[in-house]
Amino acid sequence: MKTVRNVVLGGIAAVTLTGALTAAAVVYWVTRDLPSYETLAHYEPPITTRVYGGSGTLIGEYARERRLFVPIEAVPDQVKQAFLSAEDKNFYNHPGIDVLGILRAVVTDVLNPDQRAQGASTITQQVARNFLLSSERTFSRKIREMVLAMRIDSTFSKDKILELYLNEIFLGENSYGVAAAATVYFGKSLNELTLAQAAFIAALPKAPSNYNPRRNLDAAVARRNYVLGQMRENGYITAEDVQTAQAEQLIGSNRPFGAVVADADYFVEEVRRVLFTQYGEKALYDGGLQVRSTLDTRLQDIAVRNLRRGLIAYDHRHGWRGAVKKLYMNGDWAAELKATPNRSGVSSWRVAVVTGYTPKNEAEIALREGDKGLLPLSGLAWARPSINNRLGPEVKRPADVVKPGDVVYVEALAGEGAQAGTFGLRQVPAVNGAIVAIDPFTGHIVALSGGFSYGSSQFDRAMQAMRQPGSTFKPFVYAAALDHGYTPVTRVLDAPFAVEQGPFLPLWSPENYEAGEYLGLTTLRRGMELSRNVMTARLAHTIGMDAVAETAERMGVYEKMPRFLSNSLGSEVTSLLKITAAYAEFVNGGRKLEPTLIDRVQDRFGKTIYRFDKRECKECSQAEWKGQEEPLLEENKPQVVDPRTAYQMVSIMEGVVQRGTGVTIRSVGKPLAGKTGTSSDYRDAWFIGFSPDLAVGVYIGYDDFRSLGTGEAGALAAAPIFREFMREALADKPATPFRIPQGLVMAAVDSRSGVSVPEGTPGSILESFKPGTEPGSGFALSDLDDPGARSFTVQTGGATASGAAPGTPITTTVGSGTGGLY
Repeated sequence: MKTVRNVVLGGIAAVTLTGALTAAAVVYWVTRDLPSYETLAHYEPPITTRVYGGSGTLIGEYARERRLFVPIEAVPDQVKQAFLSAEDKNFYNHPGIDVLGILRAVVTDVLNPDQRAQGASTITQQVARNFLLSSERTFSRKIREMVLAMRIDSTFSKDKILELYLNEIFLGENSYGVAAAATVYFGKSLNELTLAQAAFIAALPKAPSNYNPRRNLDAAVARRNYVLGQMRENGYITAEDVQTAQAEQLIGSNRPFGAVVADADYFVEEVRRVLFTQYGEKALYDGGLQVRSTLDTRLQDIAVRNLRRGLIAYDHRHGWRGAVKKLYMNGDWAAELKATPNRSGVSSWRVAVVTGYTPKNEAEIALREGDKGLLPLSGLAWARPSINNRLGPEVKRPADVVKPGDVVYVEALAGEGAQAGTFGLRQVPAVNGAIVAIDPFTGHIVALSGGFSYGSSQFDRAMQAMRQPGSTFKPFVYAAALDHGYTPVTRVLDAPFAVEQGPFLPLWSPENYEAGEYLGLTTLRRGMELSRNVMTARLAHTIGMDAVAETAERMGVYEKMPRFLSNSLGSEVTSLLKITAAYAEFVNGGRKLEPTLIDRVQDRFGKTIYRFDKRECKECSQAEWKGQEEPLLEENKPQVVDPRTAYQMVSIMEGVVQRGTGVTIRSVGKPLAGKTGTSSDYRDAWFIGFSPDLAVGVYIGYDDFRSLGTGEAGALAAAPIFREFMREALADKPATPFRIPQGLVMAAVDSRSGVSVPEGTPGSILESFKPGTEPGSGFALSDLDDPGARSFTVQTGGATASGAAPGTPITTTVGSGTGGLY
């Protein structure tokens, strides 16, 4: 008997030993090539790059995965407690795996073989799986996961493990980590979440798509309430807390990703292009860069609103083009309407279908969201038919414009007398345009919109479109002339003019906007105010296109300008941003301006890795003020235009607003200057101008280069947009006059003839002259035969037209003449 017992015990021992050795061998074999968990100590998760406006407002984000890293110390207790209750209540007590939890899962799996297997994974195991392993459901992976979890638990603190988990876990809607989920689902930071919201986020790891409240609200609420119950059971909250939280509605904000601020999409996309070029794809989408942009959100709102109004005003002048699409009202039109996307890009516009008419001369509409409304005659009276880009007959009833089944855009009517449920007919303009605003002293682009809406077209016409600037180029011709000895009152002949173009080519003979009308001898100032083409071409021909082109190149309108005389009238293409920045150089005193969208970039740790302003301020770091003078930064921008010439051009262009083609802008009531522009056959309409502290450019045109229509010049199509932008932008600003540099003599002259008159004479202005050229000085162009007379040295950053090396001083010398051009 004893022998039998010994044999049995020996057999059991042998089986046990064999099982243990086999288990050990299996564990060794499965875990022999485990990844190193030590990499977690240096883990840098992919983090969202965020872009902020100049005031600190978040305006855009870039990422493959939405993630905002938050250290464990900054995670609110209720968020941590919610996740522990939902995922691993024994987290702070087990060694990385929960043995009791595993046994419970095994029993549950045995008793319920038809149900999905219970995982029993701890938070530490999830960290091991998410960071170091795959998510395949195999026995070997589970063993590897458990071994790694125990090693991780023995190496890192519990708080560090929880920090890794809360920043890595996928929570749906492309959000990774609790901070990103709080922003995506509720538009809040972590410390702003309510108890109910924290419990909902903690409910998501099991099945984010199943518990998305926008797709399955009942399941989301049930899972949230389960987490709240677990928090109560674990002693984190009271029964009253549970009752209050469960009564809270589960409503999310679904904050958009990408451009966060409304209508900043063009700006945010241009910032993305710059960052991609400068830092590469990985840093842009995973690096967690913190970007301080130059955008002023107040000015951006004003810019977008007035550009849209101007484009719509043009569109209304050219009529209704028809419905977006047609529905057959006998079928399931409601489903088809609901599936129709809103591509207007305007948040207040809605998609609707016309269903009929009322006896009160209204059109009945059904909106995509299911509600109904009315289109009164006043809401579509503008929609006269477009016939060859001209307006057709007046609208007398809704049936003249829309028919049942027409899918259209509408917008709720607002203002005095507007009734609830009434809408106005809307149409995405076929024409497009852009607006850009620049600080002329820093180069900061404070507002930019590259089209009617980013939703309707992503092409950025502010920076990418290359168009003929037309007469907005003329100031560079006149600036070159002023640098060559001319004065604002030098007279140039406005009369028929023709030049040879080359062998076998006909003579080139420019015409004024008012074909066949000429003013004879006219001052430079008056020629600019009235935008005279012929005298501008005559002037450019006399001083030479080399002088004109070098001025334009130094000021950044072109990198290399062809020396064709026709380019003096703006026939060579450029971008809105380039020419607006060049205008800014007139008002900043002739200093080179580098436009920028980005002021500063910091890495994920807060270290500044880029700063646009490279100037050093040694006195700015003093700890306290002890009566010392305010530190001043040295001006390091190169001088590209004589500051006296720059002011003379500012003054001349102020005359454009006061007495010339830009007179519509005078109603703003603030010192403003600028120039209208219209290219051949009315293909492009421009207004570029500035106040003493803000330069703004507006462009209007079709992307396919078709004509805007006869009469759609810069003064009509573009200048009103500039005017209304400046009216709002400067509403709370004082009427600051333009700054006058040293070295100028002011003298009273008649604004039309340029003749010297007593100061205060009706129709007179104070004209600016370089010393020795003012009336009464005896100056004439013929006095300037000395090629060194009245020269001014400017600095250029790039190669000059004459082939000078970058940084070489350029001396622009005045030429000789007869006192006028005949």
